[in-house]
Amino acid sequence: MSDLTPHNNESPKKNLLFVTQLVYILHGLSIVIGLMTGATIISAFLFGWPSIAAVILNYIMAPDARGTFLQSHFSWQIRTFWYGMIWTVLVAIVGVLLTPFVIGPFIWLIGFVVLGIWVAYRIVVGWLRLRQYRPVFSGY
Repeated sequence: MSDLTPHNNESPKKNLLFVTQLVYILHGLSIVIGLMTGATIISAFLFGWPSIAAVILNYIMAPDARGTFLQSHFSWQIRTFWYGMIWTVLVAIVGVLLTPFVIGPFIWLIGFVVLGIWVAYRIVVGWLRLRQYRPVFSGY
């Protein structure tokens, strides 16, 4: 049985629950900034101060989450940021390479929209699971 299941007897400290919530709020703020400004969701998520502050909080507080259901949330948040970064770089490279063939800008447009939706999905799903006091995933 994984120690991340909702049946885990070890409950997290209240301040850790607050920090996890705060990280989702900061990531959500970045998404809203991406929607409301000229930036894309993914660029605001990766390069905006709210998400950068959120990732720093993740790394600082992650050791305290070990053995609680919040461990999956910290992992989920950190992976969302770094997988988003990796996929953004890959989309940008493919777009640059295909620009001479005129489809590069379409690759960027489609790729960045899909990545923005993916990031928003992961933040919303994680936040909803947190509000239910459940891990994001149980098989960890």
